Amino acid sequence: MHTPLRDFLEIPYDELEELNLEVKRKRMARMPFDELREERIRYLTDEKRIKAVTVCFADLEGRLHMLDYDKKFLLSSSDNLTFDGSSIRGFSRQAESDLRLAVDWPAFYWLPADVFGPGKVLVFGDVLEPNGTPYSADMRARLKAFTGDLYAREGLIGNVANEIEGFLFKGRNAEQRFRETDRFEFVSPGGYYHTLPNDPLRLFIDSAAEVQRAMGFDNEKDHPEVAPSQFEMNYSYAEATIAADQVLLYKLICRQLADRLDMTASFLPKPVTGVNGSGMHTNLSVSQADTNLFYDADGRHDLSTFGWRFVEHILEAAQDLCLILNPSVNAYRRLDPHYEAPNQVKTSAIDRSSMIRIPICNPRSARIEVRSMSPDANPYMAIYALLRTGLYGTNRASTPFTNEFLPANIYDALERFRASTYMSDLLGEAAKARYLEEKLASAERCPRLLGNVIKRAEVQFHHEVTNQQLWSLF
Repeated sequence: MHTPLRDFLEIPYDELEELNLEVKRKRMARMPFDELREERIRYLTDEKRIKAVTVCFADLEGRLHMLDYDKKFLLSSSDNLTFDGSSIRGFSRQAESDLRLAVDWPAFYWLPADVFGPGKVLVFGDVLEPNGTPYSADMRARLKAFTGDLYAREGLIGNVANEIEGFLFKGRNAEQRFRETDRFEFVSPGGYYHTLPNDPLRLFIDSAAEVQRAMGFDNEKDHPEVAPSQFEMNYSYAEATIAADQVLLYKLICRQLADRLDMTASFLPKPVTGVNGSGMHTNLSVSQADTNLFYDADGRHDLSTFGWRFVEHILEAAQDLCLILNPSVNAYRRLDPHYEAPNQVKTSAIDRSSMIRIPICNPRSARIEVRSMSPDANPYMAIYALLRTGLYGTNRASTPFTNEFLPANIYDALERFRASTYMSDLLGEAAKARYLEEKLASAERCPRLLGNVIKRAEVQFHHEVTNQQLWSLF
């Protein structure tokens, strides 16, 4: 009888869902880190069918990076994982390149073997300086520290749910090949809620939703969006750091499945001229114990005084925050009111051109929806900025924001960001300077007067698209 040479871990989807939801529940309940670390190390030691652990982190711009560590090596060296930070845009310079990775054991995921390969699990990591202190450009660690301190001091929990839109295009690497083709090809002509059950877009959405469900996303609904070949898959809210992790996993899942189908999942904010762009509407609320602090049945639109103060703080800082929420040249093409784009610094229950919308709610679902964020934003930086600003304001005199509009291009947003003392306080001078440097470098590779047609440069030098070869063509 033939015996297989390899026996790597493969878990059915229903079991994956239960495993990942259980980890998520423990994370939400703030199970002590040491207990979770011991539990995970024991599991990895005992489970002989795991060959490698994928450790993830995000760079300053929010691009996901993954390193596969042999399981035995990781277990013996988890306190001494290093990588070359000079190869990561926005991280350390060449002369100071070595950085450390600390495994964040609560942020642990079992992976569908048919999508990610058998015998692997995934965990997020925190980036550290060589001496073990937090690295200033690691926005994930900053968000995690902020929310942890918020809970310890005031018992407050930031709840976040992101609605991430994207496009599905024909062919692999369609973004990288845009320089050659000058166009993206839709896989489906269907629009909002209107795609046939077995059309390529619907099959892609169904497959991606299955993987999300298996990875503990708590799916709610999914559908084609307004533009042709556009999609959105919604899932339930989670604690802020978990929600930000899920943004990167959502995009990873979509890109991986699209590639398997000989397609490209794109999260450019405005990849195609003349149709709606893609946003990342971000729903936020703050709770204490089991109480949603944003709800008040007697408040305007059922939003509490606490909630309205949170809204006002964000609107007051809107111009300063704009580069964080819309970090690319291409993002400002989306902020066009002709395509339902939220470019006005105001709030409304019905007007979708408003930066912030107040959805219909009940005591559990009361929230605000920040509509002006693009899907290429660094989710850790953006959620940290929104939560901290909403809760505490900018510590400066309020300025009127009636009838204001967000910057119409990245150059104006860069100037507002550069001049903002609040951004220096929010991010720290070092991280602010590096972020500004990366955004400016990308902008300077694009024509200043853009017109209405999507240009090659804004695709080629987009941080989620460009690579060393493309960057060197300038």
